Amino acid sequence: MNTRPEQGSKDTSGLTLQVALKRQDFRLEIDLELEGHGITALFGPSGSGKTTALRVLAGLEPMAQGRVCVQGEVWQDSAQGVFKPVHQRALGYVFQEASLFEHLNVQENLQYGFKRTPAVERFRNWDHTMDLLGIAHLLKRWPHELSGGERQRVAIARALAASPRLLLLDEPMAALDAARKAEILPYLERLQSTLDIPVIYVTHAIDEVARLAEHLVLLESGRVTAHGPTAELLTRLDLPLAHGDGAGAVLHCSVVSHDAADHLTLTRFAGIDLVLPRQNVAVGQTLRVRVAARDASLTLQRQTDTSILNILPASVLALSPDGPGQVMVALQVGGSALLARITARSAHTLGLVPGLPVYAQIKGVAILG
Repeated sequence: MNTRPEQGSKDTSGLTLQVALKRQDFRLEIDLELEGHGITALFGPSGSGKTTALRVLAGLEPMAQGRVCVQGEVWQDSAQGVFKPVHQRALGYVFQEASLFEHLNVQENLQYGFKRTPAVERFRNWDHTMDLLGIAHLLKRWPHELSGGERQRVAIARALAASPRLLLLDEPMAALDAARKAEILPYLERLQSTLDIPVIYVTHAIDEVARLAEHLVLLESGRVTAHGPTAELLTRLDLPLAHGDGAGAVLHCSVVSHDAADHLTLTRFAGIDLVLPRQNVAVGQTLRVRVAARDASLTLQRQTDTSILNILPASVLALSPDGPGQVMVALQVGGSALLARITARSAHTLGLVPGLPVYAQIKGVAILG
C-alpha cells in the first residue's frame, strides 16, 4: 500500500471530506477541510450523522459519493473512479466497546496490527506508543484482566501500532463510568498534543469536547451547521452550545508563577491574569481552563470588598435570551471570549448593551488539563 502523497494532488496535508450519502430516511452532506493533526470533535444529537461520517472516512460506505483525502493521499474520488477499500486505508478505528482479541494478551493484541504493517510504512515508535497510553506494565495481561479504561487505552494503542494516517474514535468513553473516564482522559489529552496525525473524535458529551478537542464540527440532520476552533464555537450565542446551564468558555492559560504560602497559581491568557488553586505544573506550561457561564457574574464597577479573586475587565459583545428570566451575555476579555448567565432583571438593571465595559467576577474554574 502506497502511503505517500499522490503526484499532482493539491492536498498535501490535513484531511478533506467532501461527500454525500443518501439513504431512505437520511442524507449526509459534508464539505470539510480539517487540520492534519490534533483532535477534531464531531458533535451533535443522535442521528445527526457522526458515526456515518466516520464510516465514510473508513471506507465502510461504498455508496458515498465525493472525495476523501488524508495527508495528501486520495482514498476516494468519485469523479476519478477512485475508491480504496477499508483494508487499503491507513487508519485506526476505535469503537465504544474495546474490541480486543480475547485469546491474545495485550502485547499480542498490539503486535497484531504492528506486524501487518510493512516495515517501510511504520513511522510510529513502539516504545512511544507504550508511553503515550501508559500501558507498558499491562503487556502480559489478558483482556479480561483489564478495567474498562485500560481496555480502551489498549485499543487505541493497537490502532496506533499500525502507524495510521488517521485515527477515528467513536465515543470511546460512552461505555465507561465516571471513575474510568477520569482514568482515561489524561491519556486522551496526550493525543491532542502529541500525535502528528488527524484524530476524529465522535461524542455527545460537551465536557469531553471542551477538554479534548481543539477543533469542533457541529452536525445536525446530516449537515454541518458550524465548524471552527472549539473555544470560539462554545461562546457563539447563535449556536446551542452557548446556552443552558452547561454553557461555558475554554481558555488557554500560561502558568506565570506559584504562591506556595496561599497554595495558588497565577496564570495569564490574552494579557489577562487568572488566579487558580495551586497546580502542579511548571512555569511556562499551558493549562486548559473552563469557566462555566453560571460561575460568572457581572458588575459595572470593580469590587474590592469581596472574596472573589478573579475580577476581569471585559466588554459586552452580545446578549441573548436563555430560558425563562435568564440572559446569556457574551463578553470580550482581552483577546478571548467568556460567557455569563445572569437574570434578565440583572441585565436590565445594569443596562447591559453591546460595547458596555463591565467586570466579570469568576467564582470558580474547572482545570481541564
